[in-house]
Amino acid sequence: MDRIETDYVIVGAGAAGMAFADTLLTETRATIAMVDRRAEPGGHWNDAYPFVRLHGPSVLYGVESRALGSERLAAHGINRGLLEQASGREVLAYYHRLMRERFLPSGRVRWLPATDWRGGIAVSRATGDETPVVVRRKLVDAAFADTRLPLSEPPQFRVDEGVRLVPPHALADLSRPAEGYVILGGGKTAMDCVVRLLEGGVPADRIVWVRPRDSWLLPRENLQPAFGTFERTMGALAGELQAARDASSPDDLFRRLEAAGLMVRIDRSVTPTMYRCAIVSAPELAMLRRVEAVVRLGRVTALEPGRIVLERGAVRSSPAWTYVNCTADGIPRRPPRPVFAPGRITLQYVRRCQPCFSAAFVAHVEASQPDDAAKNALCRPVPPPDEPIDWLRMHLEDAANRRAWAASPDLQAWLAGSRLDRFTGLIARAAREPTPERLAILARHREAAGPARANMAELMAKARGAVAEMA
Repeated sequence: MDRIETDYVIVGAGAAGMAFADTLLTETRATIAMVDRRAEPGGHWNDAYPFVRLHGPSVLYGVESRALGSERLAAHGINRGLLEQASGREVLAYYHRLMRERFLPSGRVRWLPATDWRGGIAVSRATGDETPVVVRRKLVDAAFADTRLPLSEPPQFRVDEGVRLVPPHALADLSRPAEGYVILGGGKTAMDCVVRLLEGGVPADRIVWVRPRDSWLLPRENLQPAFGTFERTMGALAGELQAARDASSPDDLFRRLEAAGLMVRIDRSVTPTMYRCAIVSAPELAMLRRVEAVVRLGRVTALEPGRIVLERGAVRSSPAWTYVNCTADGIPRRPPRPVFAPGRITLQYVRRCQPCFSAAFVAHVEASQPDDAAKNALCRPVPPPDEPIDWLRMHLEDAANRRAWAASPDLQAWLAGSRLDRFTGLIARAAREPTPERLAILARHREAAGPARANMAELMAKARGAVAEMA
């Protein structure tokens, strides 16, 4: 039985694990063993539905050393004129090339695919063979926030015989006719499926959308981190701070964000109770609004021939309908842990809604800082959001990290040159190439930042107090 000795073991070869490994390869001479239960790198992208695309621009995804796409604008479709978003197949190909063209040729990465990690033992899924692994420095948990998809997560409700329940993958081929489609779930996967059906020619009146919760959504037009769109992108960030500075309550905050075009919702008559950093373009939002048959009776508890049973009631259906299961939780919400602990690194967001940047930054901190206490002071976890109040929490935690980073000239230099950061680089370039409009936006952002943080902290304290009173 062979034994592996390595400096780091990274459990999980998805977006976070690959970004961490890439930066570690660049900034250290460490050896790495990457272990993943899947047969290919790319994590959940191996299980993603064929028509999925990145929800954000390609330029913000992947690893530091190799760009995914460019600042090319989409030439057609509902995102025409916006920065390109790679397809799922393009993302997988990117990670496959990265493993075979950079990681393995380095001679410092050992790749263990289709393998389970069992506390110091790598167990092959193909043969059951066990390989002891000696970790000289740290185990890196890159699967702490592993994405859950409908294909790999069984439905959490009863499905009776005679009911056709399919994962989103089934919509890649619409050759099997259906009387109608019922989309189960209110998240971004459900939105992608609605758009897929409409683009495939399914009339909106043949789609029923079971939406347990409505969501606040970020306009894609505001999230274009290219210098040519500096005014809109940085203007939106400044506008967020101004809304947070002036809001009298969380509800007032979202009213202000919506009025300023910084947040949108599908149904303007329904107050959303969900926020998960989901992004939509204006044409995409218009398509989603075409579906008028929306069921809001909570989560599904059972699918029966001719009936959908939900938490707060039931609605009639038809055995000829096709149900599309979009109810997997996506990114699980777990209590945060210290990113750095003796012998262990647990990858988590350190900037709101940016998993790839976060993993690369954590690797840079691991390579450059003296001890775990110093590292954790720079890497306060920013857990993924679920409810609108989490917008405030994430901004506060994100701001605390940014303040810590601002105290280090070395970190600021790294951020300015980071491919995955973009925003720090945009601000630095605007300072080098000033115009009255750019300087005005930077001034708005700077002047609103402090008062916004203070007011956000006050709003959070009031919200927590209200929850405590109800309890």
